[in-house]
Amino acid sequence: MDRIIQETHPKHRHIVLLGNLETKRTIFFLHAACQIGLHVHVLDWREGWPRLWDPPALCRLMEGWEQEEALIKIDPPVWESCRLEELDGLTGDYQKQLLALARCQEACRVQFFNHPMDILALLDKRGCKDTLSQAGLSITETVGGQEPMENIDQLLAAMESGRIYQVFIKPVHGSGAAGIAAFRFQPKTGQMVLYTCAMEEPSSRELVNTKRLRRFSHRQQIVPLLNRLLELDCIVERWYAKAEQDGFSYDLRAVMQDGKLDFLLARLSKGPITNLHLNNHPLPAKELKLPEAVTEEITALCRNAMECYPGLKSAGIDLLLEKGSLRPRIIEMNGQGDLIYQDIYHENRIYLHQAEMMKRGWKNQPI
Repeated sequence: MDRIIQETHPKHRHIVLLGNLETKRTIFFLHAACQIGLHVHVLDWREGWPRLWDPPALCRLMEGWEQEEALIKIDPPVWESCRLEELDGLTGDYQKQLLALARCQEACRVQFFNHPMDILALLDKRGCKDTLSQAGLSITETVGGQEPMENIDQLLAAMESGRIYQVFIKPVHGSGAAGIAAFRFQPKTGQMVLYTCAMEEPSSRELVNTKRLRRFSHRQQIVPLLNRLLELDCIVERWYAKAEQDGFSYDLRAVMQDGKLDFLLARLSKGPITNLHLNNHPLPAKELKLPEAVTEEITALCRNAMECYPGLKSAGIDLLLEKGSLRPRIIEMNGQGDLIYQDIYHENRIYLHQAEMMKRGWKNQPI
């Protein structure tokens, strides 16, 4: 369970990665650690839990570390299920694990690269949007308030009330486009269009994530599928017209680390959902040739968002730029949004910066 990079490391500090062996996150973080001579203990989620989510168990693990404190980076566990109804259960287990890790800070000599309570807060899209909104930050507007909608009738009523006829629907605890839908409604004709990777599996009738975007235009297909999606507990957001590049619309993934904009990537798409695993196109943001004032506004917005979660040293922030004005709006935040293939296969600078930060250490969290 405990694998070690045999290199020098700072005195009086153990660097620990709680993650998944043989994943790209672990492999490329360890590459970065080796590059700067950082000694890392790797604890595997699959072997360490649930035994290690008991704080005394972690303290016992640390008994051989000669009173040295530990600085822990938490990577997300790997979920292999494609069943959307299991999202809440999987997230619920992870929430319990994060709460247990937070208790370890009180019982052991532990600090966290990203504090588990802040990671936990960002798992809740509804709560995160509410926090950012209360801070006065520019975000994508929520439709219908904070209460979940249970069916398409409630959704259409909220859209009509706000005079907003195109929306995104997202499970509160989803990731990687799981369960996300883009929905347009024409009130005069009643015409509907739905884009989603979700579908009902014919044999089991289970709702699954196919990782393939489909377009539905017939009401008899859309209504039952949307009703199933809304049962998952979703947030509904206004669908904005996004800025365009070379005939593609795009949004942005920013990686903020240690108060700085470490990486900015555009995700270009012909459709409304831009996740790169849906065969969309990555583009270094510098090739957009954005005005300097826009880049500065993006950086300031992301920095202000990070200040809402002071326990985070790193986060992935998804933003859009409104078509025409290029006004940035935060779509969502991810407390573990640091895996960017366009970085790890080139400079690997996101993980290198993390390793440097952990080697340097800090004292802004209570031990």
